[in-house]
Amino acid sequence: MDTATKTRIDAIDLLRGIVMVIMMLDHTRDFVHSAVVQFDPADLSRTNTALFFTRWITHFCAPVFVFLAGTSAFLYGTKKNKRETASFLFTRGLWLVFVELVIVNFAWTFDITYSFRILQVIWAIGLSMVALSVLVFLPESLILAAGLLLVFGHNLLDPITVRGSDMQALAWYTLHQPNSVFIDGTLLNFVYPVLPWIGLMALGSVSGTLYRDDFHAEQRKKWLLGIGVSATLLFILLRAFNGYGEPREWDPQTSPVFRLLSFLNTTKYPPSLQFLLMTMGPALILLALFEPVRNRLPKPVIFFGRAPFFFYILHLYVIHALATLLLVYQGGEWTDYIFSAENLTSGTLSEFGLPLAAVYVIWAAMIVLLYPLCKGYQMYRERNPSKWWLRYL
Repeated sequence: MDTATKTRIDAIDLLRGIVMVIMMLDHTRDFVHSAVVQFDPADLSRTNTALFFTRWITHFCAPVFVFLAGTSAFLYGTKKNKRETASFLFTRGLWLVFVELVIVNFAWTFDITYSFRILQVIWAIGLSMVALSVLVFLPESLILAAGLLLVFGHNLLDPITVRGSDMQALAWYTLHQPNSVFIDGTLLNFVYPVLPWIGLMALGSVSGTLYRDDFHAEQRKKWLLGIGVSATLLFILLRAFNGYGEPREWDPQTSPVFRLLSFLNTTKYPPSLQFLLMTMGPALILLALFEPVRNRLPKPVIFFGRAPFFFYILHLYVIHALATLLLVYQGGEWTDYIFSAENLTSGTLSEFGLPLAAVYVIWAAMIVLLYPLCKGYQMYRERNPSKWWLRYL
């Protein structure tokens, strides 16, 4: 592997590893923080600065992960023909949808009846890969146009809302409108409508052209910096005037700090244009800055970034199990941490939880605990490149 390729992979994996570690902070808070069932940390009428930023920093995770999934798809395609690339994206996308519905949902709920299905980021990535499996047959200019149209134009669809549980309504919930509906006794929670995520993955795929062997590293850095700075400035401009691309307006609030919180409090479900500009702009700047310091990049974080799927599944089960033990230790019933359609919250959970400082301590301990497992798994993958099924994990 040449130096440019090595640098490219390390920079991408470092950024992915950072957002995976940050994501675990959010999920640790979800399971063990004392206020998690009482109010949304982005609710400015009830939150505090530390809690808000603990939640806000994790907004970078899903956009970066989806974008880099598109970049990785492009890099995979440089070693395969379009038919092979499309076949892999299609089958892996369907596999990820299955993983969300079965493996990830059980990790979140511990409900063996599967009466509560949460359609989140793995579902969105899976469907986006299925869509990308079709887009890869188009010229790169058309993939770019499709990505820009979806990312910049999907907020035009915000006024369209539907109700009910017929096929047309379910299709719209899947594409653009988050909602929860009962279907034959199962509660389906459409958290991640996929239209903007498909667009973002398409843009990530096009960004892979910056990592071709004939694309100079310094030129790549300039492109990433230019796009990242432009996206960040566009966010500030649109947000300052409560412009297009965000259904939630910001207001002056009663203090400068909460004025900033309101300014940053953009919509994630589905991700508004301003949300994506706010997160992807700085992310691309970081990706550019990582490039020239390849010999000083933190290797442990890179290992997390090279085993994101393994890390994601493992950390959910470990955190949920730990939260259940904490609940029992505090005098609760372990069954109260089983989330079924009939038992989404309980009186015990409303009294359960730890302060935010303890959340950070548990998060740090989880990083130390999971690192050798992720490193061992990734080393196994590297020693067994011929095992095709490892590409799906």
